[in-house]
Amino acid sequence: MKVLVVGNGGREHALAWKLLQSPQVEQCFCTPGNGGTASLEGCENLPYAVDDFGNIAEFVQQNNIDLVVVGPEVPLSKGITDYLQRYNLKVFGPTQAGAQIESSKSWAKKLMAESGIAIAQGKTFTDAQAAKAYITQQGAPIVVKADNLAAGKGVIVAQTVEEAYNAVDELMQTGFNLIVVEECLQGEEVSILALTDGKTVRALLPAQDHKRIGEGDTGPNTGGMGAYAPAPIATPELLERVQKEILEPTVSALRQQGINYCGVLYAGLMVTPEGDPKVLEYNCRFGDPETQAVLPLLETPLAELLMACIEGRLNEFPPLQWYDGSAVCVVAASEGYPGSYEKGKVITGITEAENLGSTVFQAGTKLEDNRLLTDGGRVLGVTSRGQDFNEAIEKVYSCIEAIDFSGKYYRRDIGHRVR
Repeated sequence: MKVLVVGNGGREHALAWKLLQSPQVEQCFCTPGNGGTASLEGCENLPYAVDDFGNIAEFVQQNNIDLVVVGPEVPLSKGITDYLQRYNLKVFGPTQAGAQIESSKSWAKKLMAESGIAIAQGKTFTDAQAAKAYITQQGAPIVVKADNLAAGKGVIVAQTVEEAYNAVDELMQTGFNLIVVEECLQGEEVSILALTDGKTVRALLPAQDHKRIGEGDTGPNTGGMGAYAPAPIATPELLERVQKEILEPTVSALRQQGINYCGVLYAGLMVTPEGDPKVLEYNCRFGDPETQAVLPLLETPLAELLMACIEGRLNEFPPLQWYDGSAVCVVAASEGYPGSYEKGKVITGITEAENLGSTVFQAGTKLEDNRLLTDGGRVLGVTSRGQDFNEAIEKVYSCIEAIDFSGKYYRRDIGHRVR
């Protein structure tokens, strides 16, 4: 079996790594990939951008690729699945209509509200003054979001009314003509990555990520500075509620819209102080860096699981098997991220880190003249497993110390909620 992974981040490196562990997968391709996928045994990078649908389709057909796994949200929102399915190709990832659950927050909120799913209350605006009037009425803290895709950084949790006003202006001046203003839910966040074939839903282990750049969860939002799994706050009782009250009604609502959703339903949830789960937002793909913490714990062959989704037989698939223990992923970023940063810094020490017991998923990297160089804001995701969180955390931080590049930055408190 041959597989193609679309994307170039740490998530895609983790997907290729896990897919190659499936007994039936003999070869993996990644487009455009990164330095990690280029050096992964059994994996080969391709030169096509994630939205180069024509060349991707041609390669898949000419090379008899059995499965295409789409990592990022952008090609999904542009319709890569629809395009490839015209050629009867097997794609794991929702259609463009299904991807609206991430690409349009207002569309997703309407879908959930009409289905009785618990969400943060709010309104959608195209006019800055109307949004500000609503903010004045509601008070702070309050959340201001870009309606469409913003690379994980289009959400501002404003602690004051003035800060919320500034968020409205900033988003609209950046080109986001539609924004969502909603209540600031209190509690603890948890990420549930669930796989579905459009009828049955199977949740993976719950994870928690650390969005903010600074220790103590301070500073601006990022794409994610680290994650761990399984998140203790997601008890079996809570997960059962999420399954029955959120995931299954969402898939049913999509089906009623005529959308056969095959892919990942990534629910970003807030668990309120009363213990109730509410949806903050949905994503239409594997999380990054949650995937780098969840997949190392998955014992079930990933390729078999994804094919069961594509072929509509997830209800027949046996219960998912997991390795014991915990996993923690810490992101090493370029100095200056999530603002401006320099590229082209030489990376050393990855082999040493892996010899110490970690798996290093590469994100913003490239191979050039046999040298591994930084090529993005989030450079590496260092993941370690342990019998418990303390062991995993101690191991991951000893491993990340072995890695070096100029300007390396990482948070030293990933997993602080579980220690």
